[in-house]
Amino acid sequence: MIDAHGIGGQADLPIPLSLAVAGAVAALVLSFTILIVAWRRPRYTTPGGRPAPGALSRLVQSTGFRVVLRAAGLVGFLYAVMTAVFGEDRLTNPFFGIVYVWLWVGVIFASVLFGPVWRAISPMRTISAGLARLSGADPHRGVYDYPARLGHWPAALGLLSFVWLELVSPAATSLGAVRLWCAVYVAVMLVGGALFGSRFHENADPFEVWSTLAAKVSPWAVADGRLVLRSPLANLATVPPRHGLVAVVAVLFGSTAFDSFRESERWVKYYQGHETLTKFQLDNLALVAFCLLAGLIFVAGTMLTGVGPDQDRRSLPRHFAHSMVPILVGYLVAHYLTLFLDQGTQTLAYASDPFGRGDDFLGTAGVSPTYWFSYHATLLASIKVIGVVVGHVAAAVSAHDRALTVLPRHHQVTGQLPLLFAMVGFTAGGLYLLFSA
Repeated sequence: MIDAHGIGGQADLPIPLSLAVAGAVAALVLSFTILIVAWRRPRYTTPGGRPAPGALSRLVQSTGFRVVLRAAGLVGFLYAVMTAVFGEDRLTNPFFGIVYVWLWVGVIFASVLFGPVWRAISPMRTISAGLARLSGADPHRGVYDYPARLGHWPAALGLLSFVWLELVSPAATSLGAVRLWCAVYVAVMLVGGALFGSRFHENADPFEVWSTLAAKVSPWAVADGRLVLRSPLANLATVPPRHGLVAVVAVLFGSTAFDSFRESERWVKYYQGHETLTKFQLDNLALVAFCLLAGLIFVAGTMLTGVGPDQDRRSLPRHFAHSMVPILVGYLVAHYLTLFLDQGTQTLAYASDPFGRGDDFLGTAGVSPTYWFSYHATLLASIKVIGVVVGHVAAAVSAHDRALTVLPRHHQVTGQLPLLFAMVGFTAGGLYLLFSA
């Protein structure tokens, strides 16, 4: 049975929980201390970058390359539609793996390595652009201007609905329910694209927003029409501080934490012994609570500081929200690595026989997961801890650099302390949930 949102943690991992938490907190505090002493001027206000090799840049920027990517995305979309419409309502239907593993996890891993993958292959963008050209409209502008105040709020709601489907809904592995969610997603994206053009996809598509954020920790970027290589932290500093960005980060972080928590022994005993509310009701409350708590802790950590006379304190959270992206990527590695390798491979086998008739369309029906990490638990535990620690340290560096830019000089040190406490809480709490689930 496919575990829709991840594998959670394991209480018997070889690295002791106390040692992992202590090491992570020490690394985070030490990094803040070194930064405050040695990093006195912002370094990422001008991202810069080194031009990529000319041949590679020309290839990536060429029309033919973009057409190939669009065609690949459209073919994948049509294949997923075929499995959703004509496939069996069984977990061997590859549609579940395509949505829960390849799209939700695989696209994000690819974006971390290669840049904004979903933006490049998005069938929603391709179909919207085709419809716009057929009607003579501008595919970039649409009929109306996208409201700046709306920002990423639609994407945050889309992400929340998706994690609710896979974590809370009793129909998470029902073909009809997943098919309905995807149909609504497609309809909203196409209508929004027709009304607001490609800017709607950039701001409101939950998969594109998450993929683009993850891509900001990759070394690839496009500047002045050329492909460049730059520091991932410099890339990260280019995240626009749009409205709703904090909500997106809160949903991603809170839902991942809830996914680990819902498998913990303490939570299982609690809902089994609860006489008033059902597990479904408690899971709904817990998911919302985790997302709200993550957002409130981050907002408090960024707003509890001094500001300049012309500065709006309420804008600080979205100016620092980009610093949470390395943390999200760190937990992506810790939480989803084995899911992607094992269930992703299994999905590849299922995809060769989408109708359950013994076909082998792709020649991959005989592929099976190796479960290699199951036999190398120490290595798996080390990768999880390293992913979390590196993500938090990178977040500390990014937040410190932004503080030197947006905070008044006399608050640049003390103003970072509330955010430091928030990150320490995220580190300790995240590792605890990851290891004790």
